[in-house]
Amino acid sequence: MGKLKSLAVVMMLASSLALAMISYGADAKKAPPPTDKQLIASAMSAAPAKVAKGATIVVMEADGKMRTLRQGTNGFTCMPDNPATPGPDPMCMDKNSMEWVNAWVAHQPPPAGKVGFMYMLAGGTDASNTDPYAAKPDPKNNWIKTGPHVMIVGADASFYDSYPKNANPDTAMPYVMWSGTPYQHLMAPVK
Repeated sequence: MGKLKSLAVVMMLASSLALAMISYGADAKKAPPPTDKQLIASAMSAAPAKVAKGATIVVMEADGKMRTLRQGTNGFTCMPDNPATPGPDPMCMDKNSMEWVNAWVAHQPPPAGKVGFMYMLAGGTDASNTDPYAAKPDPKNNWIKTGPHVMIVGADASFYDSYPKNANPDTAMPYVMWSGTPYQHLMAPVK
């Protein structure tokens, strides 16, 4: 997958996450847009300092187009917090994770044999623990709140068998999100 296509996929993920999250409300729309410096700082908060320092930083513009704020050197791509979501959700991912995300967004099987690693050290906003495409909370889709965590995606199914797969997990311990789907992944809290 080309670098631009991979970045476009990340931006599609951000768009999908934005649709799947609860907005702050009218007050968030009145706030002035963040500066590039603020966006970069937000994106860098997703990963350890040494990873963030060498990562490419991208942001989605209001028109849905991706913009690179800073070109990186280490193969990681970080995105700033989405202000339309109720909590912090900057993320940073490696190349394999970006391919996994591309498969998820396209409703395609994830690439086989490509384990990926993602950071969300500033935390994550609410999401369904059982439905990869849930757009809003529903009593049947097990909406959960996550704190600072890392994710392992694309591992062999047997890897995930070592972790809880409850619909309503204890998010203070590692657990499998989207269990039983092609997009199951390990959520591992870091605080």
